[in-house]
Amino acid sequence: MRNTMELQFSALSQNESFARVTVAAFIAQLDPTMDELTEIKTVISEAVTNAIIHGYNNNPDGIVYIAAALEEDTVHITIRDEGAGIADVEEARQPLFTTKPELERSGMGFTIMENFMDDISVESSPSFGTTVKLLKHLSKSKALCN
Repeated sequence: MRNTMELQFSALSQNESFARVTVAAFIAQLDPTMDELTEIKTVISEAVTNAIIHGYNNNPDGIVYIAAALEEDTVHITIRDEGAGIADVEEARQPLFTTKPELERSGMGFTIMENFMDDISVESSPSFGTTVKLLKHLSKSKALCN
């Protein structure tokens, strides 16, 4: 059985924690380990923060979209914005790359996402926004107990 949810909210930094907690609550029904839940929450934070800071340049008129789907022991998450987009996705995915060094950004967002998820794809077009698709397989021993 596939279970889905969708969420949209203003591109305000205070909504990052709302997104993280909401997606975590939805995923909790699969009974993930604490480590898995922490990793997913961290990835949500990174992707939403990227959308707010880089996609919309902190413009609260922007909207961040999140869709999540649960299927057996697998979590699918899509985070999308309609902001500035990324000129060179491969460059943006390099560790320590940032377009906002004045904000003391670490440039590790995509690296963190890649390390915590089983699969990540990034589609972006300048002036049309960015879509980040994430996939994580949860521990079979716990997920099968449901």
